[in-house]
Amino acid sequence: MEANRGQGGIQQLLAAEQEAQQIVNAARNAKMTRLKQAKEEAEQEIAEYRSQMDSAFQKKVAASSGDSGANVKRLEEETDIKITNLKLEGGRISHDVVQMLLKQVTTVKN
Repeated sequence: MEANRGQGGIQQLLAAEQEAQQIVNAARNAKMTRLKQAKEEAEQEIAEYRSQMDSAFQKKVAASSGDSGANVKRLEEETDIKITNLKLEGGRISHDVVQMLLKQVTTVKN
């Protein structure tokens, strides 16, 4: 009877060990499934964030390049105005400059 009882105890221990192993395997599988799911969710969030940032960047580039055309036109207008002013000023004082140069060249100092 004692041998039967020992044998039954061993069988119970083996059954409990198998049950524990199944529980551990189920937990491990659930963990792996959750990790895969979390990875997929993270990749999706990253893709959405990247898309938003790329969209914002493209808008910024488009806005600055559009402004670039306006800036170029404005700068060309300002440059033309400055050139015109310099030509007028040069024409106004050129006679005085020529006279001053001739005076300096023709004056003999001893």
